[in-house]
Amino acid sequence: MNIYLCIIILSLAGAYLLGFFARQLNIKALSTEVPSEFTGTFDAAEYKKSQDYAKAGIGFENISSSFTTLITILFILWGGFNAVDLWSDGFGYGQITTGLIFYAGLAILSDIVSLPFSLYSTFVIEEKFGFNKTTLKTFFMDKIKGYLLGGIIGGAILSGVLIFFNAAGSLAWLWCWLFTVVITLGVQYLAPTWILPLFNKFTPLEDGELKEKIEKFAKDNGFELSGIFMIDGSKRSTKANAYFTGFGKKKRIALFDTLINNLSTDEIVAVLAHEIGHSKLGHIRKMMTMSIINTGAVFLLMSFFLGNKELFAAFGMQNISVHAGLIFFALLYTPVSIVLSIFSNIRSRKHEFEADAFAAQTTHEPEALIGALKKLSVSNLSNLTPHPFYVWLEYSHPPVLKRIEALRAFE
Repeated sequence: MNIYLCIIILSLAGAYLLGFFARQLNIKALSTEVPSEFTGTFDAAEYKKSQDYAKAGIGFENISSSFTTLITILFILWGGFNAVDLWSDGFGYGQITTGLIFYAGLAILSDIVSLPFSLYSTFVIEEKFGFNKTTLKTFFMDKIKGYLLGGIIGGAILSGVLIFFNAAGSLAWLWCWLFTVVITLGVQYLAPTWILPLFNKFTPLEDGELKEKIEKFAKDNGFELSGIFMIDGSKRSTKANAYFTGFGKKKRIALFDTLINNLSTDEIVAVLAHEIGHSKLGHIRKMMTMSIINTGAVFLLMSFFLGNKELFAAFGMQNISVHAGLIFFALLYTPVSIVLSIFSNIRSRKHEFEADAFAAQTTHEPEALIGALKKLSVSNLSNLTPHPFYVWLEYSHPPVLKRIEALRAFE
């Protein structure tokens, strides 16, 4: 059997089995007793509901990942990529347009497979546990907007990559890298004012105690803001969140209306102090730098495989093309991608602890962040006792009990 085909099939199967094993451990780690830290915060009924929610999510992921992994493997073995490639080539366009048609075809097939699972997750599981506020209209409008953005931004990036790899010779990977980084940074710069408002309504936070405390904290800690906004997160879910968007002078705070309604002023300030901590401690810059370096390494490695006949033979391809080679390399890269994601999660969890410490030290009220974490855990029905192996494999944030334990040291 073709060595590349063996590597890819074993990688897909291995990734599936690893995830399945971790999820089963996570189910076994569920505790029926409310952790002592949450006594009086999580009542017995709500805690049981959180356990049921975790089980429903794990069961659903087992089914969806089993189906998508099987479909992907069968698609490879039955020559699905070759069929899509011949179909896209049949339009008679040049290499770039043919490549974009190829990606569009794969994206449509992928969405057909994933759509039933997305609908079930949103309108059955999230609905059952009281989270979903999304209407069918909003759901499909979000999809249409996503298609348009993907077509514009993704199409621009893919067009550039295809042009460089088809015409720039041995340094094509370098040009692809630089081009992708410029586009990505441009999108991040434009996102706060042009992209995110397509999905949510951003309303400037009204004058009052909350705005004054946020502005005072940001000023005291040398953090420049271009605005503080409330977004209508409640039109999709009851879950609460807050985040920063943009960089440089375009940094803005986005508070979900559900967060404002559920947390006290001091708790919200503590949550934002945590987010500001990521910026002040250089976490955002470090993560972006690592992402840029990783992107360059991927393009360099990719350049060695795009014309590999054995790799194309693994997929039963009749033609060798750059656009197909990009997909095939991505599948071949699966084991490396898994390992890198694990290390990325380890680094991210470390950053979360550091940002918590920054918030505790700068607000001088660690209890405010602890209170916020508790309320968010209850309102989001968070799993308080995830298995350590599942955390190691999947979590970008430490378990909430670990975060609270670390914060107690600042009291």
